[in-house]
Amino acid sequence: MKGAICYYSATGNTKLVVDHLVRRLGGAFDRCDIARQPAPDLSKYDIIGFASPVERMAEPHIVAELMRSLPPASGKPAFLLATYGAIAGRILVNLSDAAKAKGFKVVESHALHVPESYPPMIALGLDSSDQPAPQHLRDFDDFIDRLKAVIADLAAGHVIEEYIPRQRLRNTLAPKLARDLSPRAMGPKFIDQALCTKCGVCVECCPYEAIKLAPWPVFDETRCRSCWACYNLCPEKAIFTRMLHGKGHYTGPSEEFKRKLAI
Repeated sequence: MKGAICYYSATGNTKLVVDHLVRRLGGAFDRCDIARQPAPDLSKYDIIGFASPVERMAEPHIVAELMRSLPPASGKPAFLLATYGAIAGRILVNLSDAAKAKGFKVVESHALHVPESYPPMIALGLDSSDQPAPQHLRDFDDFIDRLKAVIADLAAGHVIEEYIPRQRLRNTLAPKLARDLSPRAMGPKFIDQALCTKCGVCVECCPYEAIKLAPWPVFDETRCRSCWACYNLCPEKAIFTRMLHGKGHYTGPSEEFKRKLAI
């Protein structure tokens, strides 16, 4: 069996989880970072994975666009993986609906609780830095074991039943109760020129090509989708908004998080 996982990872959490999953599956899986690589020819693979963080209680715009752009899949098996800091929201249901609309047969899905990467939440002290908890890791292991069994059955030519993602009530209601799910929620961004070194990290990490150096970073607010990657990953913390200045940054997975996912 040859598989591929198309993933998006703004600050490294989802990439870390995908890398762990591939190691545990122990098979031949190619990985495609959709923010940096074009989607591969999925017809060459026997099973496809889609992995994404949660943004504003749903899938990021770049992931939604990928799903809309895919060619018809004609029943190809697919599995879904999400990472979330506070509430998973509707991401698994949304991804499942998008995959099915393209003809994929969803055979497994899982959402893993990870450290929070959304600066406004971190600034409030809701960083979930102790996640994933032992029970979440056990649930993730169970998902991997189920996925291994599915892959073995597919390799043996067995027919796999379609998987229906389970949706908790709070995940269904949370997006409806959220005050601001706008992709413009981050608001205008500014540069502290006393801190900025014009290194270009913000340009490189923006998945929407909304930043350029001229010679300071210039933000195209019409393209920005409020992913906060530029704010989080600026090495000098030189980017700020009217909402946050110099606090709430998530620079990437901690050593403790990496240790939890080590084999």
